[in-house]
Amino acid sequence: MGHGSSRSSSDHQGKGNGLHSSSISRFRQRLRRIHHRSPSHSTAAPRFKLVSADDFVGISLLTLICAEMKFKDKWLACVSVGEQTFRTEVSDYTEKPVWNSEKKFLLESKRPHVARVSVYETNLLSKNNLVGYCEINVLEFLTRDSDCDYEVVDLLDPSFPDRVVGNLSVSCFVEDPEETEKCFARRILSIVDYDEDGKLSHSEFSDLIDAFGNQLAEEKKEALFKAADKNGDGVVSMDELAVLLAHHQEKEPLVSCCPVCGEILDASDRLSSMVHMTLCFDEGTGKQVMTGGFLTDKQASYGWIFKLSEWAHFSSYQIGLHSGSNAAHIVVLERSSGRLVEEIIDGKIILSMRAIYQSKLGLHLMDKGAKELLQEISEKQGRKMNSPDSAKDIPQFVELFKDQINLSEVRHPLDSFKTFNEFFVRELKPGARPIACMGFDDVAVCAADSRLMAFKTVEESVRFWIKGRKFSIQGLLGNNVSCSPFIDGTLVIFRLAPQDYHRFHIPVSGIIERFVDIPGCLYTVNPIAVNSKYCNVFTENKRVASIISTTHFGKVAVVAIGATMVGSITFTKKEGASVQKGDEFGYFSFGGSTVICVFEKDSIKLDEDLVDNSSRSLETLVRVGMQLGVSTKSRS
Repeated sequence: MGHGSSRSSSDHQGKGNGLHSSSISRFRQRLRRIHHRSPSHSTAAPRFKLVSADDFVGISLLTLICAEMKFKDKWLACVSVGEQTFRTEVSDYTEKPVWNSEKKFLLESKRPHVARVSVYETNLLSKNNLVGYCEINVLEFLTRDSDCDYEVVDLLDPSFPDRVVGNLSVSCFVEDPEETEKCFARRILSIVDYDEDGKLSHSEFSDLIDAFGNQLAEEKKEALFKAADKNGDGVVSMDELAVLLAHHQEKEPLVSCCPVCGEILDASDRLSSMVHMTLCFDEGTGKQVMTGGFLTDKQASYGWIFKLSEWAHFSSYQIGLHSGSNAAHIVVLERSSGRLVEEIIDGKIILSMRAIYQSKLGLHLMDKGAKELLQEISEKQGRKMNSPDSAKDIPQFVELFKDQINLSEVRHPLDSFKTFNEFFVRELKPGARPIACMGFDDVAVCAADSRLMAFKTVEESVRFWIKGRKFSIQGLLGNNVSCSPFIDGTLVIFRLAPQDYHRFHIPVSGIIERFVDIPGCLYTVNPIAVNSKYCNVFTENKRVASIISTTHFGKVAVVAIGATMVGSITFTKKEGASVQKGDEFGYFSFGGSTVICVFEKDSIKLDEDLVDNSSRSLETLVRVGMQLGVSTKSRS
C-alpha cells in the first residue's frame, strides 16, 4: 500500500547502466527541491461536480475541513476507501477540530466508492478511542445538486448509528482526467527543463525518458523526440511534449516506473498509474495532505506505541497467503463497502493461540491432554455465561466491540437479557438482514454474519487456506454421511467471531434430510489454528452435519462446527422440514464458531468477488442474506 519505493524496483534500477542511474539520481534530486516549493495554482486541474455517476472513472479530491464534537480533546480523523486508508494530523485541544486535510484517489463507479470517515479522540498512553463515524457514497455526493463547496454530515455513534455525536464538514470534487494528465505532464516536464527556458532540448528530453524506466522507449528516443517536435525547430515545447505523453500513455505507455519513488507501475491500468504519479509529484494546494499507507482505520489511528511495537517486530499488518497465522492483526475485507477492517482480538490471546497451534510443542500438549482441558474450559465457561451474574459482562463486551456491534439492529433492549448467553444468541429486528433475490431459489445466500472464504474445489481451499493435515470432505462430514455427492465439490467457510450475530441461517431452499452429530474436541476456529499445519480444526472439532435436498443445487451439506468455549450448537429446524433460504437454522452459544457449506461439483457459480478475495487468502466480511452464488444447473 502507499507510494513507498519497493525493494524489487530498487534492485531492478540498481542493475542499470551507471550513466543511466546518475541521470535518474540528478532528476530526482531536482524534483525533490521543486516538490517542496510554495504551491503553484496555475497547474491545478479544473474541478467539477458530476452530472451522472454511470461508468465514471476519474480522480477525486476529498477534503476533511473541520468537525464539531460534544467535548474537548485532541482529534484525528481516518478515511478508508476500498483497500486504502489515510489519516489527518492530530488537531489542537478543542471541541471544534480543524484539519483542512485532503487526499486524491482513483474513483470508479464499478469499484468501491464509499468513504468511511472515523473520528478518534487521542490518548498518549493507551489506544485512541473511536467517537464517531460517517459513510459517504462519494459518487452520490458528487452528483448532488448543491451550489455550496462543502457539506456538513452527521457523525454517528459506533454502537447506536441512530445517535448523532457530532458533525463533519467535507468537500469533494473530481478532476477532468484529460486535464489532469496534461497538467501533470507540464509539471513533470518543467522539472527536467534545466535551463528553465520553457522548452526541452534533446538532452533534457533524453533524461526524462531515462527516468521513466521504459527500456523500449529509451531505444526510441530519436523517434519520440521527432514526433514531439512538430515544427522541427530542434526543441520541444511543454505543450508539445504534454500531448505526446498523454497520447502514448493511452496506447503505448512511456512510463514504466514512477520517477519519484521508483515503484513499478501497472501499464494496463493507465488511470491508477496517473493517480500514483500525480500524488507523488503533486505540489499541493496549500492544505495538509493526509498520510497514507495504512490498511485499516484502526492501524491509522494508533499512535507511537504501535509504531514502536512495529519497529520491534512485535506487531505487523499484512494480508495475503498465511497472514492469518503470522500477522498480529487479522485484516478482512468488508463486502458492503470494499474496505479493509481489523478484527478485534486481545494480543494475549493471539500469543497463546500461536503457542498452542503454531508449534510442535503445542501439538504435543494437545496429544497429552490439552484437548480434554479445552473441553473442560468450554463447559465451565458455558455454565458461567448461563448464570445471572454473567449479565454484568454485557456492557463491557459491547464497549469492546462498539464499532462492530450495531445495537439498533438488536430485537430486544440490553436490559432484557438476563444472562450473557441470552445476549450472545440475540435475535435481530425483522428486516435487519435482507435476503438477496428472495423468490429465486436458484440463488444461494450467505448463511451467517461472518468472515467468508469460498473455494471452487477442496484442493483450492487447501492451497489457499486450510493447512491442517489430511483435510478431506469425508473427514469433514464423518463416516455416517455419504460424501460421494460432494467429491470435488465447492466449499464455503463462514467463520463467526465473538462479536458477530451468532444465529446462522439456511443458504438454499429445500428439504432437510437429516442431522448427524459428530463428536470431537474444541479447537479455536481462528485463522491461526486453521492455517496451522499441526492440527485439523474442521475435521476434529465437535460438529453437526446436515444435508439439505434442493431443486437447483442438488444436495447441500451444512456443517455447524463448535469451537473453543462453544460447546453448544442448537438447531431450530427439524429433519424433514421444508425450508426457505434465509430462514433461521440455529445458533451457537458463547465463543467463536464456523459454518461450512459443501455443494455438489459444478452445481454453483460463486460470486467472483468472494472467489477473488479467497484466492488472495483474504477473508470477506459478509452478512446473512447476501448473495453467495447462482445455480449452474438451472441457468444452463
